[in-house]
Amino acid sequence: MKKIFLYFLISLVAATAVSKISAQPFAEEIAAFKKSDAVKFPPKNAILFVGSSSFRMWSNVQDAFPGYTIINRGFGGSSLPDMIRYINDIIVPYQPKQIVIYCGDNDLAASDTVTAQMVVDRFKTLFTGIRKKLENVPIAFVSIKPSPSRATLMPKMMQANNIIKDYLTKKNKTAFIDVYHAMVGADNKPMPDIFKEDNLHMNAKGYAIWQKVIEPYLLK
Repeated sequence: MKKIFLYFLISLVAATAVSKISAQPFAEEIAAFKKSDAVKFPPKNAILFVGSSSFRMWSNVQDAFPGYTIINRGFGGSSLPDMIRYINDIIVPYQPKQIVIYCGDNDLAASDTVTAQMVVDRFKTLFTGIRKKLENVPIAFVSIKPSPSRATLMPKMMQANNIIKDYLTKKNKTAFIDVYHAMVGADNKPMPDIFKEDNLHMNAKGYAIWQKVIEPYLLK
């Protein structure tokens, strides 16, 4: 009887643990990455692109940078807390030679109560978490992009970008990649023709701008 009870207890604990993991945001996408890795693990010493849907939807990112080996781990409409949550799942295992991050856009859009400083603090937590695990890997941050659908957030975006840029200048092996100013016109508004119909995600023309701005920062 004791053995039966013990078996039941162990099963219950295991089921609870699995339930908690599956209840995490974007758990299915992270599981899909792991399943893909189990079939064919990406090469080490590649460049890891990690972040939210602006990376996730860059489906031809490898073609955009033919001279480099790219691992794309953009997922969902993720925010910086999601990135922090999955450091050990989609960053550390790849042992990349460089990490390129795009995130923060969705943090500001989630609530009016999210300030630029909150985004900066979250980024610092992510940066510190990565450096604890991969202390010598160069890290590049792609600035939070402007978009027509989130034009009201542009002042916060600029503030967060500027503080993160200043923060990174004081850290070793870092880069701040400014796509923000390449995506606005003379009127300082987001160029409407570089976005899809949702006025949030970029079309091929928008990604062409990103390719041109980002490539000089990638490590050979």
